Amino acid sequence: MKQIIRSKDRYHHEMEWLSTYWHFSFDHYYDPANLSFGPLRVFNDDVIQPGTGFPPHSHRDMEIITYVLEGELEHQDNLGNRGRVHPGEIQVMSAGTGITHAEYNPSKSDLLHLLQIWVLPRTRSLKPRWEQREFSKAERQGRLLPVVSGAAGDTLRIDQDAVISIAALDPGQSVTHDVRPGRRAYAFVISGALDVNGDALAAGDQARITDESRLVLAASTSTELILLDLP
Repeated sequence: MKQIIRSKDRYHHEMEWLSTYWHFSFDHYYDPANLSFGPLRVFNDDVIQPGTGFPPHSHRDMEIITYVLEGELEHQDNLGNRGRVHPGEIQVMSAGTGITHAEYNPSKSDLLHLLQIWVLPRTRSLKPRWEQREFSKAERQGRLLPVVSGAAGDTLRIDQDAVISIAALDPGQSVTHDVRPGRRAYAFVISGALDVNGDALAAGDQARITDESRLVLAASTSTELILLDLP
């Protein structure tokens, strides 16, 4: 079964410094029928104005993944971590027992566009940690590239039995993903156009997928996508 949610049907919140689309209930937006998808609790698509951002705020017991699409993100937290995340880079912050951080667009002229994803952890009260890594377009070209997972290996790590993959597809290219029994998948089209098992998705569209054993994701134009494999 596939639940297709179009870009225009996402909840949109606009402020002077932030334009954001929330895929699930978040902050003042509450819909009891749209709280989460398995352990996927938050999927926010944010555009942040130059010289602005989120002031210091705290999290706990959440795996927070940030994928920068355009611009530059500056991160600073109370553990002493400080860094800038560039396009193609992904940051993971495991909040655990508690972490306070701030996120800003340090540019004086350029917009910052990012995806922020929150996944519920398997274990509460872990030690907080932070890491980031670059994944080049060449690495994800024509394939689903795992970038975040709960398993040991060549990915950033979260405390959940989940895998987050990204792909860049040329027109006419396709990738497949096998969904194991009892698992689900979440696909989001960052840019371009994608056919998912016969359903056409445009940029900003999402598909929440259950009870399908194989996904065929075919691009009709140059396309960037993210796919979450979830329990």
